[in-house]
Amino acid sequence: MPFLGQDWRSPGWSWIKTEDGWKPFQLFDHELRDNNNELELEELDNENKENMYAGDVCEVAAKKRKKDYVNNNTKSQFLYRERWIYVQKESTRERHGYCTLGEAFNRLDFSSAIQDVRRFNYVVQLLHLIAKSKLTSLSGAAQKNYFNVLEKIVRKVLDDHQNPRLIKALLKDLSSGLCILMRECGKSVLVGNINIWVCRLETINNWQQQLNNLQIPKQISSGMTLSDLPLHMQNNILYKFSDACDIINLGQATPTLHMLSEDRQLWKKLCQFHFAEKQFCRHLILSEKGHVDWKLMFFTLQKYYPKKEQYGDTLHFCRHCSILFWKDRHLALLFKDTGHPCTANDPDSCLTPVSPQHFIDLFKF
Repeated sequence: MPFLGQDWRSPGWSWIKTEDGWKPFQLFDHELRDNNNELELEELDNENKENMYAGDVCEVAAKKRKKDYVNNNTKSQFLYRERWIYVQKESTRERHGYCTLGEAFNRLDFSSAIQDVRRFNYVVQLLHLIAKSKLTSLSGAAQKNYFNVLEKIVRKVLDDHQNPRLIKALLKDLSSGLCILMRECGKSVLVGNINIWVCRLETINNWQQQLNNLQIPKQISSGMTLSDLPLHMQNNILYKFSDACDIINLGQATPTLHMLSEDRQLWKKLCQFHFAEKQFCRHLILSEKGHVDWKLMFFTLQKYYPKKEQYGDTLHFCRHCSILFWKDRHLALLFKDTGHPCTANDPDSCLTPVSPQHFIDLFKF
């Protein structure tokens, strides 16, 4: 019998009644039902139904075919497509076990998040951090999901030609990390067959080659361009950038943008945005004229201190419910929906934005 009460710490699972009894509701069940004609064996004749041994063999074969179908199609299917997850760090009387990083990565819908321009950089940075230190802590299903999301990111970059620099850095660190781990395969640091990891490494190298050969076509526009804007508007646009590489790349477009990208005040604002004033004093760099070289200071400071992270949208953590979730801004404005089943009187006061590093730290036990 399922537990019909509602625990105040979690809304619980959704249960459905089947011929085999009560089972947790899974969102991909309808996809399997659509393929029942392919998964199930043909019904036995009336004479064969009397043979119990043949019926058992048929049932086992049907289950095996169904399992093989799911395993072979996990590239495009995910076990969960939820927007929130309960972060449980210890066992209680009502709930046993704890939530892992792999479980959170499986259940949160990162596949749809990469299609949102506000969340794309956030997901890429999270995958980058996992590739550096947490890849071996993921379960087999989570690793498969990780590479599925990574493949969708690469395909998206190859199609729309946006953010190739971020993906190149991610693949470079992931490739070098896998090479080191594969040398230590005797220590059982990798989950799964070593041949699978060899194939994944070859796929990553193939993606790197495709990104290196990526040619961004020149867009021909008959309307107004960035160079047609007044000088002060172009300058204001540069001041909105928080990435030094974007400023340098934009400065290579035209002589006017190059002049604006070398402005001392622009690099001073960038240093003040990413670093503290105490850090300036430790690494003060003066030019030949006696002025502070803010551009050189920025690249010097980023070698010693982490830069400030800025994302259009992030995951949120509810301190009251201990739930990690994606917040839908449209639903929040229209229906005052926080995006998770919160029981607090003022849910907005309990929300905390979660950075990619904070996301990983939530699952350190």
